[in-house]
Amino acid sequence: MRTLLQTLVLIISTSLLGAAQAASTPQPATMPKPPVRKPANSAPAATAKPTAIIHTTAGDLHCTLSPEVAPIGVENFIGLATGTKDWTSPVSHAKKHGVPLYDGTIFHRVIASFMIQGGDPKGDGTGDPGYKFKNETSPTLTFDRPGRLAYANAGPNTNGSQFFVTEVPYPSLNGGYTIFGQCDAAAVELVKKIARMATDGERPLRPIKITHIEIHRAGTSSKPAAPKPSAAVKKPA
Repeated sequence: MRTLLQTLVLIISTSLLGAAQAASTPQPATMPKPPVRKPANSAPAATAKPTAIIHTTAGDLHCTLSPEVAPIGVENFIGLATGTKDWTSPVSHAKKHGVPLYDGTIFHRVIASFMIQGGDPKGDGTGDPGYKFKNETSPTLTFDRPGRLAYANAGPNTNGSQFFVTEVPYPSLNGGYTIFGQCDAAAVELVKKIARMATDGERPLRPIKITHIEIHRAGTSSKPAAPKPSAAVKKPA
């Protein structure tokens, strides 16, 4: 039989062993926390650019607009295309409110290996929306590729509603015209087709009509003086 002293020694030894084991085991409150992982797509998403689908009687032109380079030009095009911008008819001189300017207008001037031009509410190359606005040019956006969407003008800061789409690169236009968008490869093929239609000079005998310009912005949508060619370089006006 164990003596009382042996029993006390056994109890004390057992208690000391349990305390030592508890001290060597990390407690939940003191365990290190795992590092927080950030989602792979945590970087801010790029802002989507507005796009325009120019519906015509020959097909559609899909173009991406460039408000970061031409904010005034893009706002003007969208406003006239959707009817949210007021304008004055060059024919009746009536004020137009809530009326899309481009609906029913034609491509009144076409030149193969150059461009097609439209957006004139008068239809002969001399019409405008009743106002003019300044040029917006940038060395980062030039006529270095086909499919440029730009405003025609009669000189610096005379932009209105008329626009053109290029068929080929045309660097001689750099600095003189506001580029406010880029049309896709399929649109360039349609430009080539329209530019080669039978004409009376530069006006198609059977002009292609713009039925409507549909604007898309960030997931939403909405149902955008005559050019004189020179001997050396042809220019939209």
